[in-house]
Amino acid sequence: MSKSPKKPEPQAVLQFARRGRARAAGEDTSNQVAAVLAKAGFSDPTLVLRWRDIVGDDVARIAQPTKLTRGADGDVLTLKCETGATVFLQHETRSLIQRINTYLGGSQVARLKLVGGQLTSLSQPSEHPQRRSTREAEDAPQTDAKPSLSEALSKLARRRVGGRPKPAD
Repeated sequence: MSKSPKKPEPQAVLQFARRGRARAAGEDTSNQVAAVLAKAGFSDPTLVLRWRDIVGDDVARIAQPTKLTRGADGDVLTLKCETGATVFLQHETRSLIQRINTYLGGSQVARLKLVGGQLTSLSQPSEHPQRRSTREAEDAPQTDAKPSLSEALSKLARRRVGGRPKPAD
């Protein structure tokens, strides 16, 4: 009597992700962003994501957090800022640290390190074409007087010809 090979247990087979299965579009992106932020020292990404809310519009325009380093005396937050803004930010260091620590809870950040450079600006996504056309239609002046049939036909004829005048005989 020969023994047949054992079949794998169903649980062992389901350990690995199946290929070809659809996933959410942002699933991989969020994992990659979390890995990049963790490498820069941000265990909690909300400091970077809510930077404008924490420090205000004026400071957010001229400085961005780039790195958070753990230290014995406290954390050191590295800010990349516009070259001319470093002097301004040096004077605002105490209030910035207070705002950041209020957001994080406790006194985690002890020092700010200011690095001059050019900031990368985040561009706003373009407006969806359908929303743009409805907004333009709403902004257009509303007139109660409808054009006459002859005016509408002549306007259509001009558009078809491309606005070119008719040649003279």
